[in-house]
Amino acid sequence: MGDGEERVRTQASLTPPTPTLPPLPHSLTPPLPHSPTPTHPHTVKQLLRVSKSLLVTYYAYMLEYRAELLLWALSGSLPFILMGVWSEAAQKVNFGLSSIEFSRYFLAVYLARQLTVVWVIWDFERQIVDGKLSFLLLQPVDPVGHHLASHIAERFARLPFIFGLVVLFFLLYPGAFWLPSLSTMVLFAISGICAFALQFLIQYTLAMFAFWTEKASSIQEVWFLIHLFLSGSIAPIEIFPAEIRSIVRWTPFPYIINFPASILTGLKVDLVHDFGMMFIWGVIFFALNRWLWRKGLQQYSGMGA
Repeated sequence: MGDGEERVRTQASLTPPTPTLPPLPHSLTPPLPHSPTPTHPHTVKQLLRVSKSLLVTYYAYMLEYRAELLLWALSGSLPFILMGVWSEAAQKVNFGLSSIEFSRYFLAVYLARQLTVVWVIWDFERQIVDGKLSFLLLQPVDPVGHHLASHIAERFARLPFIFGLVVLFFLLYPGAFWLPSLSTMVLFAISGICAFALQFLIQYTLAMFAFWTEKASSIQEVWFLIHLFLSGSIAPIEIFPAEIRSIVRWTPFPYIINFPASILTGLKVDLVHDFGMMFIWGVIFFALNRWLWRKGLQQYSGMGA
């Protein structure tokens, strides 16, 4: 993959057991085995109770793998390598950003990547191939709830390691230290959450192709290569040629990494346009996801069950 982060997720030994959900009323009992469509909690109270159960279970599971969490946090260190390259180059060539600005930008890229890392396609692909999706379809919650809960829980379990690495970064590069304003940090948090939602939705949509092929993750490999160059992970979008930059801004890629990173470092952003593009692409992939899900359930035959 580039930084190896997502590949680690494919190990079957790190897949948590399906948590036991709280008891639901008789009216919410799972559908009969012949029905592929799961029921869902009908009230906000029931939904919150199920969500809490999933989050607590997956968070406890993630804490059992603290060493792996540290390795996952360290494996995303590509931005720090690129920071050294671009900071050195900025001292010889005028890119419109100073060496300090490049350092701050790639620290923000690291944070954005930690917030938006997703591995759902490998988990979903394995559930299809092993036939484990059949069991999840009998539960009173959409299977995506398990994937989403595991990702959110992992984010919280990863936070201490991220904080430690940021402190270490400023100790090594004190000249790059800066303290964003409260409004900037709030905007970064909002954009990071939206970027994670878009990234998750995109990959979960690509995962739907596992209904038709045993290697849907190969599609993600190709997508990741494009994402790596156009998301701002390799270089800030601001230094791209104007013609390429105008085209890239109509794709979903820059809003996953470059947009949150630019907000945190104070680079110029168009909040209305950028949030609007995230919303548009989110709607597109959500509609495509639901259509592929319905078609895929008709195709699904419980391979390996």
